[in-house]
Amino acid sequence: MTMKIEKVVFDNFALDEGAKVSKGAPSFSEVLKESISKVSELEKEASEQTSKLAKMETQDVHNTMISVQKADLSFQMMMQIRNKIIDAYQEIMKIQV
Repeated sequence: MTMKIEKVVFDNFALDEGAKVSKGAPSFSEVLKESISKVSELEKEASEQTSKLAKMETQDVHNTMISVQKADLSFQMMMQIRNKIIDAYQEIMKIQV
């Protein structure tokens, strides 16, 4: 019994042109910068809400904790992505040409 394998299509990459990225697609560095800025915004929002809660300007503990957890999870994910990038770089550097 054979299994048919379908063609994998990536919208952001032009598979027929080798490793070239299609026009209009963001570069890796742009995606990385945008992701880092989003994590920074989440951390800033969590800090502001925590500060408001500490000053008794708000009593919304629920949303404050949610924003803190969002910031924490996004930071942890960013660190895991960074670790994967470093691991990939180290593997590439091990390749003998």
